[in-house]
Amino acid sequence: MTPEPPRDCPLCPRLVAYRAENAAQHPEWWNGPAPSFGDPEARVLVVGLAPGRTGANRTGRPFTGDGAGVILYETLLKTGFATGRYEARPDDGLTLIDCMITNAVRCAPPLNKPLPIEEATCRPFLIDRLAALPRLKVIVTLGDISRKNVLKALGLPASAAPAGHGVEAPVGPYVLLNSYHCSRLNTNTGRLTPAMFEAIFQRARALIAGTR
Repeated sequence: MTPEPPRDCPLCPRLVAYRAENAAQHPEWWNGPAPSFGDPEARVLVVGLAPGRTGANRTGRPFTGDGAGVILYETLLKTGFATGRYEARPDDGLTLIDCMITNAVRCAPPLNKPLPIEEATCRPFLIDRLAALPRLKVIVTLGDISRKNVLKALGLPASAAPAGHGVEAPVGPYVLLNSYHCSRLNTNTGRLTPAMFEAIFQRARALIAGTR
């Protein structure tokens, strides 16, 4: 089981080249597959699409250092899935509780858009990440592409869990709970409000209540 790719993962040539380009410009950055972050006994897994160039590709921790991470970690703190203080750096001491964060594609793609072949190539890591969480109950997908990737990882069609914010569906032994992505584009335009996002994680907490 290999839920995390190696730091020098060679599988996607375009992403490898982009990593090298970023490393040449910013050798102090992480510039590698962003490892999953959180509680290995988590009952909730948050799945994003891919690291941002100046976010997780820079810091080495999912959703750390970019705008999307601010609302994500603040919401996790507010709903009891995290403790500490989010300071947009991997050594800020923030700890996740009963929650883990990962991405469908682990390396930053150009223009924040992975190709379908890159999603497929990276999918075995997502499959193994799911399998490596023995207590997992709820999968929160951030955006429609993440939703589709999780369903494919579970061997299910896209219709198994419909698109839409707040839509939930049983998928194998889990419940998939879909959210609009917490990108700056969605939050700045009001497509996703803090209250809407918090409701997703309050629902996740309700879904795991009483499970062991």
